Amino acid sequence: MHGYIPPDRFFPYLTWTMIQAMPNKENTVLIQPIGAIEQHGPHLPLIVDAAISTAVVGKALHQLGGNVPAYALPTLYYGKSNEHWHFPGTVTLSAQTLINLLMEVGESVYRAGFRKLVFVNGHGGQPQILEIVARDLHQQHEDFMVFPCFVWNVPNMALDLLTPLEAELGIHAGDAETSLLLSLLPDQVRMENAVAEYPAELPRESLLSMEGKLPFAWTTRDLSKSGVIGDPFPATAEKGDRILASLAEGWVNAIEDIYQFQQPKAWK
Repeated sequence: MHGYIPPDRFFPYLTWTMIQAMPNKENTVLIQPIGAIEQHGPHLPLIVDAAISTAVVGKALHQLGGNVPAYALPTLYYGKSNEHWHFPGTVTLSAQTLINLLMEVGESVYRAGFRKLVFVNGHGGQPQILEIVARDLHQQHEDFMVFPCFVWNVPNMALDLLTPLEAELGIHAGDAETSLLLSLLPDQVRMENAVAEYPAELPRESLLSMEGKLPFAWTTRDLSKSGVIGDPFPATAEKGDRILASLAEGWVNAIEDIYQFQQPKAWK
């Protein structure tokens, strides 16, 4: 049941007595992979975001040094995906439901004595929710260090492998995600059904953009008929292997940093 996660790093395989006796719980890093079950065009399965966040965490934990105590919680497969709900198959939580769920997960691990919790999110539609939860958990427990992170935000080589157009606009089911799925779940990728589609009516020569500093609200059907926002045709498994390796390396470094991190305290 651990899937990509190494079994000795899979939190649910521990017993309550093992957790009770665990040394250095205040610095042990608990990692919550978070994804979504949502459409990714006609060629990719619904599980893309959850598969990527879980696989990256798993590969990083395989490589992490034994001197760093870190465990993965079970992946949260459902997320806030209502921007995709016009496409059949998307399963979405409301923002409030996701907030409540993550708050209660956080309260549970805090009650067990852990003080470092990392959200590793693979879905671009919910970073703001994770930031709200992280801030509220820390506000409620001043010694609780919570890290709301996007799986793609560690140093990695993905942009080096994409065309400039894809790097700018390929935000969903394009080259990078398709390459990763060809590496991770090749039997679930249906390249014979693939289409490339970029938004046709984005504002040009404007400060406004889909996900930039001055974003506008959108749903996927505003931007795409197929559900794809990008070009999957250049994707290869070899490219996916390279992206996965670079993401995992970035996350090894991030987990090591989180293990060493102590909350700044200007007021004592």
